[in-house]
Amino acid sequence: MSNNIVLGENQYGKAEVRVVKVTRDTDRHHIEDLNVTSQLRGDFQAAHLQGDNGHVVATDTQKNTVYAFAREGVGSPESFLLRLADHFTGEFDWVTGGRWEAEAYSWDRIQAHGEGHNHSFVRNGQEVRTAVVVRDGATTHVISGLKDLTVLKTTESGFVGYPRDKYTTLPETTDRILATDVSARWRYNTNLDVAGTDFNKSYEDIKALLLEGFTENYSHALQQTLFDMGKKVLEAHSEVDEIKFSMPNKHHFLVDLSPFGLDNPNEVFFAADRPYGLIEATVQRDDTTAAPVAWSGIAGFC
Repeated sequence: MSNNIVLGENQYGKAEVRVVKVTRDTDRHHIEDLNVTSQLRGDFQAAHLQGDNGHVVATDTQKNTVYAFAREGVGSPESFLLRLADHFTGEFDWVTGGRWEAEAYSWDRIQAHGEGHNHSFVRNGQEVRTAVVVRDGATTHVISGLKDLTVLKTTESGFVGYPRDKYTTLPETTDRILATDVSARWRYNTNLDVAGTDFNKSYEDIKALLLEGFTENYSHALQQTLFDMGKKVLEAHSEVDEIKFSMPNKHHFLVDLSPFGLDNPNEVFFAADRPYGLIEATVQRDDTTAAPVAWSGIAGFC
């Protein structure tokens, strides 16, 4: 065993910078709400080994850069992160790459007197939009996604034909509730024209395809539905190489109402929050080149 101890892979930065940008160029205001993390990679060996901070761009500086860039507008989480990546790798020679991540929170206009109010908003709680930009030398990876998108179908789902042993008590069913919280992240081609890509439009279209994919077809298992959703996205978007899912099976158990002299024709359920099945998978093109550096640090996805 070697006694030589060396520094391995490392990165550092400022995590979870909350920034809200209000655009006031007209009486009808617009709001952009982000949670941004900036992490730099490069030549930081002296800081770790000698305590020399000559190459350490302060995390407070990274935070301030996020706020300063927000002054010019966000546009989309992906384009905002790409601007940060360009800045840090261009401004500091020893910063060779990094990882920039954002969560975006949506706000809807409050409906007042039949129309959306100019400057009053209500938080849209349907899902949280996510984005990651990884700069690795000359290569840039862009990963978009969403989480906490709760969906449910009341029929056209079942679960039968699984192995049974002495510990199996789950009854088979051909008609059950299927519910899950969709977390999905999709990786764009590395040759993507980022300047010419409308990430907001792409996000809305892919979200709609995911929802459509959930509704279509009889579901024999959440695994099958997951694959159908991913396949639908890849067939429609050639610029996406792969999409990863992490989806809990939010179980709904039929309540036994017989003690009360009542039947229950698949109408009253107990929604259990735990334990839950957890289904994770990647749907990809057969000629996709793996990009482990792009996914490093993204928890919960295989």
